[in-house]
Amino acid sequence: MKNKQLIFKLILMNFLEFAVWGAYLTSLGRYLGGIGLGPQIKWFYAMQGIVSLFMPTLMGIVADRKIEAQKVLSLCHGLAGLFMGGAGIYCMMAAGQVSFAPLFVLYSISVAFFMPTIAIANSVAFNALTKAGMDTVKDFPPIRVFGTVGFICSMLLTNFLSFKGVQMQDSYTQMLSSGIISLILCGYALTLPSCPVRKDEKPASLSEAFGLKAFSLFKDPQFAIFFIFSMLLGASLQITNGYANAFLGSFAADPALADTFAVKNSNALISISQISETLCILLIPFCMKKFGIKKVMLIAMFAWVFRFGFFGLGNPAFPGVLLFILSCIVYGVAFDFFNISGALYVEQNAASDIRSSAQGIFMLMTNGLGATIGTLAAGAVVDACDVFNTPANWSTAWYIFAGYAFVVGVLFMVLFKDPQKAKKAVA
Repeated sequence: MKNKQLIFKLILMNFLEFAVWGAYLTSLGRYLGGIGLGPQIKWFYAMQGIVSLFMPTLMGIVADRKIEAQKVLSLCHGLAGLFMGGAGIYCMMAAGQVSFAPLFVLYSISVAFFMPTIAIANSVAFNALTKAGMDTVKDFPPIRVFGTVGFICSMLLTNFLSFKGVQMQDSYTQMLSSGIISLILCGYALTLPSCPVRKDEKPASLSEAFGLKAFSLFKDPQFAIFFIFSMLLGASLQITNGYANAFLGSFAADPALADTFAVKNSNALISISQISETLCILLIPFCMKKFGIKKVMLIAMFAWVFRFGFFGLGNPAFPGVLLFILSCIVYGVAFDFFNISGALYVEQNAASDIRSSAQGIFMLMTNGLGATIGTLAAGAVVDACDVFNTPANWSTAWYIFAGYAFVVGVLFMVLFKDPQKAKKAVA
């Protein structure tokens, strides 16, 4: 009975954790484009990568050595919720005259405190499961799936709910919704099992605390290639989060397409991506066994080509909308296959004493450097195509992104050696 109660508490924690993100992540770009801040979309999404370079590490040290992790989770969500709610209130008070600077500052502070909570929530769950004598490898994944469910539910809420006749995906209310959920989790986190603070241990050196020792892996040519390509692939991660909804919303200017499902319910359409992500996790064990790590990584890389290419080819009318749906289905393969196979590559090939730090570098290269550089580069492409003044140029932008993903996939195929084959050759 105790274990069932614990599992339910952790499921609710994960559900709320990702519901906070799902309220605005895929729809903020559409709102910003609608209020004349389309050229600044890149900065809002790049900020998530910028703060991911240092905030998760700093908050992780605090949770390890100063304040219990569930209290740090509560503190971070309290601040994230207040500032995201403040961003929404500012937009409401501005009444259509939203300025970039104050909105960006409020949003950035909120994101800076939200991004560390993803890792801290995992730490809280792992600690609770371990204390209860449960198997984290077996019992955590079914709990974590409800995080994706929370993300999807929040996306659908943003899509279908309206305020004063305006859908949340076109309104500042998506930020208010995210802030409210974050504040709910702020209170709920204090009811979670206590996580011990390691005050009695010898303080780690600066190098150990920040995982700098793991950077020695760059001396290994194959690890260096892997991390560089992790960054290059990470550049693709935020492109559709930032621009897919704005792209679909641009079709509203065409009276023949304005009332199509893909335009009026773009967030619901994009949620297929997250549903696919959930289901594709189930394919990974089979694919890893059948094809090996390198081929699974390559499948992910070329899936990004189709993800972007289908957006460029499709349109909201039938049968063109089927290409949008295919793009969303392909996303599950593009996202899951590299992230999970990449984590397994690190797990299997890094030395045991730096394995956790090596995973941190993998995340830094993909979600930190890669996502930041990719978002800013994508913004430059979108600006060059002048899509917010000439919507017909969106296809060109998507084809450029697809071409980039194709080149990255081909180079990886040539330069990266299959680790299983390399081990057999050594043997």
